[in-house]
Amino acid sequence: MALSGGVDRGSHSMDKSITLPPDEIFRNLENAKRFAIDIGGSLTKLAYYSTVQHKVAKVRSFDHSTKVSVQETDGDPLYEISVQEEITARLHFIKFENAYIETCLDFIKDHLVNTETKVIKATGGGAHKFKDLIEKKLKLKVDKEDEMTCLIKGCNFVLKNIPHEAFVYAKHADSEFRFQHTHPDIFPYLLINIGSGVSIVKVEAEDKFERIGGSSIGGGTFWGLGALLTKTKRFDELLQLASKGQHTNVDMLVKDIYGGAYGSLGLTGDLIASSFGKSATTDKEFSKEDMAKSLLHMISNDIGQLACLYAKLHNLTRVYFGGFFIRGHPVTMHTITYSINFFTKGEVQALFLRHEGYLGAIGAFLKGAEEDNPNQYSWGENYAGSSGLMSVSPELNPVQRARSGTFDMLEMDRLERQLVNLPLLQDPTSYIPDTVDLTEDVLAREYWLYCFEEALDGVVKRAIASQKDQPKAVERAEKFRQKYRHKLQTLRHQPFAYGSLTVRSLLDTREHCLNEFNFPDPYSKIKQKENDMALKYYLKVVKSVEELSWEQRQFTLVKGLLAGNVFDWGAKAVSDVLESDPEFGFEQAKQQLQERPWLVDAYNQWIERLKGPPHKCALFFVDNSGIDIILGVFPFIRELLIRGTEVVLASNSGPALNDVTNSELQILTERIAAMDPVIHTALKEDRLALVQNGSSSPCLDLSRLDKVLATVVRERGTDLVIIEGMGRAIHTNYYAMLSCESLKLAVIKNSWLAERLGDFTAARIRGARST
Repeated sequence: MALSGGVDRGSHSMDKSITLPPDEIFRNLENAKRFAIDIGGSLTKLAYYSTVQHKVAKVRSFDHSTKVSVQETDGDPLYEISVQEEITARLHFIKFENAYIETCLDFIKDHLVNTETKVIKATGGGAHKFKDLIEKKLKLKVDKEDEMTCLIKGCNFVLKNIPHEAFVYAKHADSEFRFQHTHPDIFPYLLINIGSGVSIVKVEAEDKFERIGGSSIGGGTFWGLGALLTKTKRFDELLQLASKGQHTNVDMLVKDIYGGAYGSLGLTGDLIASSFGKSATTDKEFSKEDMAKSLLHMISNDIGQLACLYAKLHNLTRVYFGGFFIRGHPVTMHTITYSINFFTKGEVQALFLRHEGYLGAIGAFLKGAEEDNPNQYSWGENYAGSSGLMSVSPELNPVQRARSGTFDMLEMDRLERQLVNLPLLQDPTSYIPDTVDLTEDVLAREYWLYCFEEALDGVVKRAIASQKDQPKAVERAEKFRQKYRHKLQTLRHQPFAYGSLTVRSLLDTREHCLNEFNFPDPYSKIKQKENDMALKYYLKVVKSVEELSWEQRQFTLVKGLLAGNVFDWGAKAVSDVLESDPEFGFEQAKQQLQERPWLVDAYNQWIERLKGPPHKCALFFVDNSGIDIILGVFPFIRELLIRGTEVVLASNSGPALNDVTNSELQILTERIAAMDPVIHTALKEDRLALVQNGSSSPCLDLSRLDKVLATVVRERGTDLVIIEGMGRAIHTNYYAMLSCESLKLAVIKNSWLAERLGDFTAARIRGARST
């Protein structure tokens, strides 16, 4: 199957094509269930849904009910681990050029059309043009869906489900792209869809939108007039010409009329006074490049002004641009951005979408899948299966110029739980999970990319060890290494490929790649061993704490939390110690902790608060298995329970590094309850609850949490949030502001980060009330 991969999207010459194996293009075909198609003027976008069978690590408790003491279970593992097959849903979106539509339809017929398929949902102008061809090739009835309805449905879907979907384009900034964080309520917004003409649509709710205006001067105008002026018939050739042109050679500027700025009207001298104005008074030939640039400015400025007027008229500040005219072209995005900034004096930003080329296909698919109600689920981009946003600067890499024209893919996984905001976020609209944006921080980006590359061998080693008896584990681990290394190399050159680059996204990409090659939990056996070991010391730790005075006890409990947090296999410095010194344990970790004052030290405020009335309910986002959860967290929450505070322990829904998962925590809690009357009673009286957080990441996005957890937080009147761990409290949520008291604790186990934050081995405790 040939797909264009050349510099010039308009040229379909076969010497500029590449051939990709079908299995690298269309994935999970044997389980494909439903598909839809969006055919534009030059590109066809295909959406299909499949079920994905992959391995998951399950834990099951052994029956210790006949044994009465922890000593009697010595040598017996607490639980068993099994790797099982699980089926999840995935959406695939693929884009290819219309020059290859017959080849692609043949492939679709062979692999996507099953006996149950009777109708194909189609949208876009080409859905009518190619209707007969599609019905003949696929032997299906084409059900054409309204193009605007599909567009809006698709736009709503990506804005709700893909963080960093929208971006501002800044041509001359250090980073071309500045991504916007997902707003908890995406409505209302203005969508400026620029195809042959322009449609201006006000979107107020999921199925409530109105075309409030438009213009006949759009992409078709640029193409048509451009062809007349330059004799260039291909759209992208026109854009290439425009990128090299100087519009000032053709346009009449304010200074050409007045000799400088027109100060009384606030007009600068370099402002365009008349598009193509010089062509009427200058007797000379103008270059194709200059005319194309002038034409692009004229149309973009006109569209920008229209957008501003409608935004002001309807009091809207979120304005998204999409359509055939945009498609990620830098000159187009820059001129529209300039126009919007000029006419609104910076009050409105021009927002573009990473996946705007797929909106129609997504909408058509959703129309055909309404019986499954896809909106009842949350979805997440699968970084392992998606092509990233390429650089759109011709001078940087001409081969990667046209992100929409070259072959690319988007894959999204269905999350079995709906994800919502933590109700205790002080201002969900301004919440940003990540502490550092590596897209803009070059020094930090280089450091963390190096760290992840250095850690890759260790991850591969542990992946193989977790499945040493499984067939082809070594081969699969090597494929994982190659894929993840390639992702890191891509992100080094294109840090904006998947939105803002952060430590969180690097970790999540690694987890996605591990899952793709069926390594669902490389740390499962390490966690099992450390959980078994830590349980043997639980009663000893609790007894030693109980013998202390009140003030000594509080400090020991906080110190124990920090010491437990040292045992993090995600930190290379720690994993090196744990592998080289098996005797390194809880007491050794406490001795290694830095003396107070810590980097950010609110311990005194915390103690004073504890002298007051107990909190009603504490929400504790836990971190690692083993010593961390058993010897650090449980003694701490035990004290809260004794004080009369209810406790909700929020743990990962799925595995990531050695973080404790909800299924593991259920077993650990039952075992501890069998030893400790305080925990047993709290469980029995429902004063201790275990809830999934909805995440499978070492980091924590408080805007994407399990809906059940959010409900529990509201119902229990939670007034204290505790966030533990470097990933959850340092890489993310360092600056998170909550509407209740919060405590953030972590041992910084990375010397570079510690030095950057102000100290080498600091711990962060934040206990002040958010205001």
